[in-house]
Order: sequence, then structure tokens, then C-alpha cells
Amino acid sequence: MVRETENRRREFLKLAIFGLAGLTTNSARGLYQAQREPIQRPETPERAMALLVEGNQRFVAKNLVSFHEDLDILKEHSEEHQEPFAAVLSCADSRVPVELVFDQSIGHLFVVRVAGNVATPDTIASLEYGAAVLGLKAILVLGHTNCGAVKATLAGKAVPGQISTLYQYIHPATAGAKGDLTTASRQNANLQASVLRETSPVLSDLVKQKKLAIGSAIYDVGSGKVTLL
Repeated sequence: MVRETENRRREFLKLAIFGLAGLTTNSARGLYQAQREPIQRPETPERAMALLVEGNQRFVAKNLVSFHEDLDILKEHSEEHQEPFAAVLSCADSRVPVELVFDQSIGHLFVVRVAGNVATPDTIASLEYGAAVLGLKAILVLGHTNCGAVKATLAGKAVPGQISTLYQYIHPATAGAKGDLTTASRQNANLQASVLRETSPVLSDLVKQKKLAIGSAIYDVGSGKVTLL
């Protein structure tokens, strides 16, 4: 009799716990749906840049919100087309997770990555597509501290394969850096942004029309902070 009573008590507790869990889950889901803001594209290049800055501030403060985006709802917006509001030309360095750095979820950023974040014909073509076809409001060239590509360019030593082909794009940025890696990395980000503005008729025309902003920044791999240049 005692054992039967104990079994019944356990079953009751199980039902109560499962019921509470279900209630909690449903309540949380409802709250989550209510708090989630719809994806909106910024109307101006200035606002697009500001969104990147605000996102990085959340990243540094460890207050990310992008993970709370509902993938099912995102799919409804991106299944047939994409509408990113900004592009980031970033180094391929694994310590620079672009979407995380700017706390942006799927579909918000058009990311082009290459060692040294260099503006080559290929990367420029991708960015032209983003600006002309996808309607980007901003392009940010993102350099970073302790960049291996910039460091190798400064050293000028022989390297295997085609790695040295990157040097030609980075080398002009090393002038005046006096061998300082951080200075050279900052100058490289500025240089590549200038190349985008000055050598691409597509991008320069959009900048002149004030439909697009092109900027540069440096990411500190130690602190996570992005500083606009």
C-alpha cells in the first residue's frame, strides 16, 4: 500500500513538472515572439553604419541579441531573395567572426572575406553586386590587429604558393608605418576603402549620389572592439 501511494505521488509530480515545463515554454515563446522586432533596412547610409557600431557595442558588452532571431521567421524573409543592409570586406582570419562582431543575424550582412581584407578585382566585383543589385547602404572595410597578411607583407620574406600575390595590394599601406603592424593594418583598411571608392565606377557613382557610404575600421582581436577610421 505504501509503495502504491509512493508511485502515485511520483506520477503526480511528473505530470506537474511536465505541465509546468510546457507552460513555461509556451509563455517564453509568446514573450519571445512579442519582443522580436521585424527585420528592417535602414533608410540612409549613415544609419547603416550606425547599426554596425551599435551591434559591435553589444558584442563588446556581451549583450548579443542576434541569437534570439527566429530562424523560421528569417526564412520567410530570405527564402526567395536577400536584402542585406551593409557589406563588410573582412580578412579571412578565423578570429574575426564578422556577424558576431556586429551582432547581426542571418540576412543582414553581405560578407566578403579574403586574407588582408584587400580590394582585388574579385572582391570588388562581389561588392559591386551587393551595392548595385542588393541595394547595400554601406560598405565597411574591416582590418584587424595582429593581421598575418599585413605582417607577412611587412616582412617581405619568401612564402609558398600564391600567398605573395596578396603583397601587391597591401604593400602601399606599409609606407610610413615604420614596421609597426597595427599602424600598417589601419593604413591598409583605409587604403582598401579608398580603392573601392576611386577605382569602381559603380561604387563611386553610388557614393556621389549619397546612396552608399564606404568606410574603414580596425577590429581589436583582444578586446572585440571595432574602431571606425
